[in-house]
Amino acid sequence: MNNKYQHIQEAAYQANMQLPKLGLVLFTFGNVSASDNALGVFAIKPSGVPYDELSPAKMVIVDFEGKTVEGSLRPSSDTLTHAVLYKHWPHIGGIVHTHSTYATAWAQSQRSIPNYGTTHADHTTVDIPCAPPMSDAMIAGDYEYETGFQIMNCLAEKGLSYQEVEMILVGNHAPFTWGKTPDKAVYNSAVLETVAQMAYLTEQINKEAPRLKDALIKKHFERKHGPNSYYGQ
Repeated sequence: MNNKYQHIQEAAYQANMQLPKLGLVLFTFGNVSASDNALGVFAIKPSGVPYDELSPAKMVIVDFEGKTVEGSLRPSSDTLTHAVLYKHWPHIGGIVHTHSTYATAWAQSQRSIPNYGTTHADHTTVDIPCAPPMSDAMIAGDYEYETGFQIMNCLAEKGLSYQEVEMILVGNHAPFTWGKTPDKAVYNSAVLETVAQMAYLTEQINKEAPRLKDALIKKHFERKHGPNSYYGQ
């Protein structure tokens, strides 16, 4: 293992190992990457390798153009999506992609997740966006590369910042999350799955359930994220 990349290989490995523990992946359906923006590279899970066979040394080093820099294994099939986001979003250090059940169900339904309660509001003030399904022209191109732009375009069209909204559903596909660190990206992935499940159950119990009122959204978000935040500190 090249010592220059050891820190992100270790971070990527530890974050990837959290996915099965948190029930966010089945078999090899998921990946985490960890970036070093100063070096312009990230470490990502190799494609198709079971989680119990992973090690830090098996994490593949890739640059922000999606080219393998170091590693004998093939990087995740979603590598180009990660590369696009790292290239355009300089303030993130980790990305997670899973096919977790409830978040993926919302993505397959092509629906954003409504902000129904305070658990949701603790993490974002807006509905968790669902990017529209990819156009035929994008599908016919470099699919994984275009997925990165599908994500960025959705946030831009909704006027949302990637630093404020750290999770998204890709229509007909599955969720992506990110954060300043790989651990935060994994945390966001777990939160997204829980919020997706809660929203689904809310609609089963009351299909006319109202969204959380603005005053409560503001109160709960600012308890954790505002200038005078105090919750969980």
